[in-house]
Amino acid sequence: MLSIGFDGVEIHGAHGFLIDQFMKDQVNDRTDHYGGSLENRCRISLEIVEAIVNEIGSDKVGIRLSPYVNYMESGDSDPDTVGLYMVKSLNKYSIAYCHMVEPRMKIGEENTKFSESLQPMRKAFNNTFMVAGGYDREDGNKAIEENRGDFVAYGRLFLANPDLPTRFELGAPLNEYNRETFYTHDPVVGYTDYPFLEDTA
Repeated sequence: MLSIGFDGVEIHGAHGFLIDQFMKDQVNDRTDHYGGSLENRCRISLEIVEAIVNEIGSDKVGIRLSPYVNYMESGDSDPDTVGLYMVKSLNKYSIAYCHMVEPRMKIGEENTKFSESLQPMRKAFNNTFMVAGGYDREDGNKAIEENRGDFVAYGRLFLANPDLPTRFELGAPLNEYNRETFYTHDPVVGYTDYPFLEDTA
């Protein structure tokens, strides 16, 4: 395998993309061994994990999952069970981390109140557990203090604040993100044009 300097691979099993579509019972209508039962619907996800682990090693593999997010019509009637089944199954492969999205995360909407739903998954997963989904500085610190995760991932805030760790450390004000520029094809607008703190001082 050609190495180009990456530390590892995060498998995108979230937000209505292909792997997520297999897992969710409201979109997976297959009748073969990749559809129907929970085990069948999760089969391809675990086969992908196994294949990548065998290629580069378990310590270089993570996965992002969003059992509660109904994006691109990829919802599930029992997301608690899907999430718990996946993290327990992932323990077999000893991957580096599981990156789980909060149920409160809604595409195109702002934060809602923190939910306890990820706690059983956090407890069941043997390695590093990362949480994501609308966290701000205060929420993120609280999540770590309360042992709800080992790491907190930031998306929108990091996009709008390229020096987010510095701003968090200093308690500095944040740039407001512009949702209308998310996922556009412009390589500058909304991606590289947010100012650094030193530029706004």
